[in-house]
Amino acid sequence: MSDIEKIQLFESKKIRTAWDEDKQEWFFSIVDVCGVLVESKDYDAARKYWNKLKERLVAEGNELVTNCHQLRMVSPKDGKKYKTDVADMRDMFRIIESIPSKKAEPIKVWMATVAAERINQAIDPERSIDQAISDYRRLGYSENWIKRRVKTIEIRKDLTDEWKRGGVTKEVDFAFLTDLMTKTWSGLSTREYKAFKGLTKENLRDNMSNMELLLNALAEESATQLSKERNPEGLGENAVVAKEGAEVAKNAREDFEKRLGHSVISPEKAIDYIQSPEELPFENQEEHSTDMEKEYKTQDLTIIWKPELCQHAGICVKMLPKVYNPQERPWCKPENATKEELMAQIDACPSKALTYKLNK
Repeated sequence: MSDIEKIQLFESKKIRTAWDEDKQEWFFSIVDVCGVLVESKDYDAARKYWNKLKERLVAEGNELVTNCHQLRMVSPKDGKKYKTDVADMRDMFRIIESIPSKKAEPIKVWMATVAAERINQAIDPERSIDQAISDYRRLGYSENWIKRRVKTIEIRKDLTDEWKRGGVTKEVDFAFLTDLMTKTWSGLSTREYKAFKGLTKENLRDNMSNMELLLNALAEESATQLSKERNPEGLGENAVVAKEGAEVAKNAREDFEKRLGHSVISPEKAIDYIQSPEELPFENQEEHSTDMEKEYKTQDLTIIWKPELCQHAGICVKMLPKVYNPQERPWCKPENATKEELMAQIDACPSKALTYKLNK
C-alpha cells in the first residue's frame, strides 16, 4: 500500500508516516501519535498506551480498531521493520478524540497541514524541497550543509527517475542499486557504512560530511548521465551503469585521499555536531540565528564563532575535545587549552567558522 515512507516532525517529535499514491492520502503511525498526545517518555510507553486503548475501544464495540491498517515500518528502537498499526487522517482524528490531551487540536492541525502540503508538492515539486530545508533548519544543521544536502536530493531524484525509465520499479531493486553504488565508491556497503557511523534507523546521507556528500553526489550524477547516454533496460543493465558511475567517485576519492594522507570516510554522524533545536549549544534559544556571531574569551585571545560557515568537519572536537563539546553549554570552553593549542586548532578549521584575535 505504501509508496513513500517518511518520518515527519511535530514539535520536534518524530512521527512515522506512509503515503498511498493510489488513495492519495497519508497514513500515520498510531503509536507515534499516541506518544505525542500523552507525552510518553519513550516508544515502549507509547506502545503500551496504544495497546490498552485498543483493548478499551474493542470492549466498547468501537470500529476504529477494525478500520486500522498495518504497515511494515522501521522501528525507532532497533531500525528493523515491523508491522505497525496505522490510520488515515479521518480515523486518526477519531482516535485522537478518544485521548484527553492538550495537544489534540494542535496535532490535528498539523496532520491536516501535512495532507495539504503533499497535494501542493504534487503541483509544485519545489515545495517538497522547501519542506526539507525547513526540517533541516529545525534540526540544527548549518545553512552551508543544507544547501549541499538539498542539491544531493535533487541529484538522487534524477537518478531514481532514470532507473524508473529503465524499468526498475521495485523498492528492493532500488535498495540493491543504491547499495552497489555505495559499496563501489566508499568501499563499504550501506549497512557497513551505517555501522561505521554508529547509525541504526537514521538516514545515511543526513549523517555524511560535506566531502562524503559530494562524493556520493558525484557517483549518482555520473550514473545518471551514463544512463541517459546508454538507455539501459532492466535491473542487470542498470546495475552495470550504476557501478560505472560510482567508480568515477571511487577514483576521485582514492586520488584525493592520497593527497590528503587519510581517509575521507568519517565515523562522525550528525549528532556529533548538531543538536535538536531545544538542545542546540547556545546559552539561550534567542541566539539560534544563522547570522549570529559569538565570542569566547580567555586572557590571551578571543575565539569568534560564525555557525553559518560551519561545515561540520568535526576537526575542533577531534583536536580539542575538552574545549569543544556540543553536548554542553557553553559548547566552547577555551580555558581548557593553552593559547598555542587553541591557535593551532582554529588555524586547522577548514570552513573558517572559527577564527580568533589576540587580546591586547
